[in-house]
Amino acid sequence: MGLETGIFDKEQQVADIANQIVIALQGIRFGSVEIIIHESKVVQIERREKLRFDRRSTLEKSSF
Repeated sequence: MGLETGIFDKEQQVADIANQIVIALQGIRFGSVEIIIHESKVVQIERREKLRFDRRSTLEKSSF
């Protein structure tokens, strides 16, 4: 593996990680995205999404 290939591979890995972070952020309204790093490398991306319900508007919509 040549030096140029090693640089390209690292740049591609960074681009792939950045793309995964963008995907994790898309469509999230309430929650968090956590990036886990071990020995200067991203090893995990966690997405936690909260579903929030406005009790007042939920009661107004129901027709009991």
